[in-house]
Amino acid sequence: MLTASLASIVLALFLSIAGCAGYQVGSSTLYAPDVRTVYVPMIESDSYRRDLGERLTESVVKEIELKTPYKVIANPNADSVLDIHLKEDRRALLAEDALDNPRILENQLSAVVSWQNRRRMPLAPVQTFALPGALVGPEGMQDLVGVDQMTLLIPEAGQTVASQQQLAIDRLAEQIVATMEMPW
Repeated sequence: MLTASLASIVLALFLSIAGCAGYQVGSSTLYAPDVRTVYVPMIESDSYRRDLGERLTESVVKEIELKTPYKVIANPNADSVLDIHLKEDRRALLAEDALDNPRILENQLSAVVSWQNRRRMPLAPVQTFALPGALVGPEGMQDLVGVDQMTLLIPEAGQTVASQQQLAIDRLAEQIVATMEMPW
């Protein structure tokens, strides 16, 4: 009697699992299974601020190594290439005091991301939103993804331009690496 009930439980468990065919579990299912290595070339920047592309490259590489199963290598013959172009670095004044001293500033970083496999086929899903004309490259490629990050600079809170800019870079790197996840 015990074996019959155990067999029926095992059969019910098997049928419930078989009914979920095609579903996967675990964090490894968030990423492309055929990609093991990623090449991240130095990020080009249209900004006049020094070392912004280098700092963003470093942050993206750290984020990939930390949050994905991929290994970043310095060889363009990797399984995939993550190409990023920093298009905009803009700072705007939001509030000032009675003496016209800036009190709240906003910094916006905008980048265009293209993740392609070795055969130059896009790996990341193409986003459904339209990119502004300023973000699309001259070739008008359709596999580009626009990524934006805004941060506030409040000097009274002890923030500096350097700390606020690094925060924006780190948050932008998180968004860029998040585009590497497979769609649900």
